[in-house]
Amino acid sequence: MHNKAFLTAGLLTVMVTACGSTEQPAVIEQIVVREPGAAAAAPAVAEQAMDLVAVGEDAFQMCTGCHVNEAGASSTAGPNLHGVFGRVAGSLEGYPYSDALAASEMTWDDATLDRYLADPTGTVPGTDMMAGTVRDAETRAAIIAYLANASE
Repeated sequence: MHNKAFLTAGLLTVMVTACGSTEQPAVIEQIVVREPGAAAAAPAVAEQAMDLVAVGEDAFQMCTGCHVNEAGASSTAGPNLHGVFGRVAGSLEGYPYSDALAASEMTWDDATLDRYLADPTGTVPGTDMMAGTVRDAETRAAIIAYLANASE
């Protein structure tokens, strides 16, 4: 009996609250026009790339304890990563790289950044970057897209 009274009181509260509300729920409508049987169009490639860059910009926040990604900005604990694509590893003027990275002869591109971010010390034994491992492949891809976009 006690549970029935509690349930009734709860239902009345919900009903009174709903009746007194003048807010209309948001309605989102989308109209898609295509020929019958045609596949839905995928988002434009440029739009998908920009979404990945935006995700990468957010994900890059985990790197900002050591790195900046701004043209002309001074390096911090790690080198400035602006324009990193196409740069030879260990070659940014004025940054004191580890001997291992400076001697690596790698040129930063999608593949080398992906390998390095996945396992810095495994890719370049003796590197000073030990805290920058990004284990998630999708997060690495987003960060790389962000860095590539900033290098253009």
